[in-house]
Amino acid sequence: MLRFLTSGESHGKGMLAILEGIPAGLRISKEQIDSELAARQGGYGRGGRMKIERDSVDVFSGLRGGVTIGSPIALLVRNLDWENWCDVMDAWEVKGAASEAAVTRPRPGHADLAGALKYDRADIRDVLERASARDTAARVAVGAVCRTFLAELGIEIVSHVVALGGVEADVSGIDTGRIKELSLKSDLRCADADAERKMIETIDKAKESGDSLGGVIEVRAGGVPVGLGSYAQWDRKLDGRLAAALMSIQAIKGVEIGLGFAASAVPGSEVHDEIAYNKKRHFHRMTNRAGGIEGGVSNGEDIVVRAAMKPIPTLQRPLKSVDIETKEEFEASVERSDVVAVPAASVVAASAVAFVLADALLEKFGGDSMTETTRNFEQYVAQVRSR
Repeated sequence: MLRFLTSGESHGKGMLAILEGIPAGLRISKEQIDSELAARQGGYGRGGRMKIERDSVDVFSGLRGGVTIGSPIALLVRNLDWENWCDVMDAWEVKGAASEAAVTRPRPGHADLAGALKYDRADIRDVLERASARDTAARVAVGAVCRTFLAELGIEIVSHVVALGGVEADVSGIDTGRIKELSLKSDLRCADADAERKMIETIDKAKESGDSLGGVIEVRAGGVPVGLGSYAQWDRKLDGRLAAALMSIQAIKGVEIGLGFAASAVPGSEVHDEIAYNKKRHFHRMTNRAGGIEGGVSNGEDIVVRAAMKPIPTLQRPLKSVDIETKEEFEASVERSDVVAVPAASVVAASAVAFVLADALLEKFGGDSMTETTRNFEQYVAQVRSR
């Protein structure tokens, strides 16, 4: 079983992840992890914190000579802004003004109020520090390791922005390789240049009015073999696991696979994928409206999932709230914030998909070493192709 945990606060010393279950013998590149971390911080419309942080991974354990050794992999992404928060976030004694001034004003759209009530905290900072999307830095580091593992088995993951602020990209007729090429050149990770221009105009207008924007991300995974996941139990279904992983990302409010919600509005003849066979592709689908998953099991086509991200809740035009101590109404505080973080969320979403697919692969093929896992994988693929 592949699993990971993360720890850390937004303004603490850093974000820590422990990933357990990656086989021994996988070569990991620090540059690749750092590249993913940098991509998470990029994108047009980001706020002030991205100018402060320059994320880089520090491997605490689990690697030797750049190769996994079978033990848990501990990944640390330090917060470069820690020196400005060490008194506020000290583990043993809160010092300075923060010791006398608790945060008591919950921000709409955040976990502030629900978290303070759930954990019975008088200072909302105890909630907002952990609930912050800063945690996604650790998840991206984990995802980078998982993507390296998947690449060894011929599986590639591509993510890009397909909608932002109501502007939709048109990528119909463009293959995954071309989408990857175009989106990596884009400030918004969008493969449609015309749509990108309109998105940037929309972002600029939102910034002028003190507002924020959301959008839709698409993640594609190519090279995934048939047979990952299971229809036998609800919690083993691959689509359910992917949906849960994506919904766990901060600000994600909806997930669809393949046609998704659009499938509810058209007849079945325009939804289900016809099956064909030839010597080159063997069993395959004529279309991929199912998004590569049928009955909770991968069917050999590309996995295609989309996630909808709500607008950032911290606004320059603040919303109203109520102080948890005085019960008095106030306007939420204005802080440094992104206008939009959809491109960054696409990097996080790719990491979430990578983890789920890596977990499903190890569930099916096992192996304590890459030699063993690869052998099991190749034997299975040969078996399927012989049918």
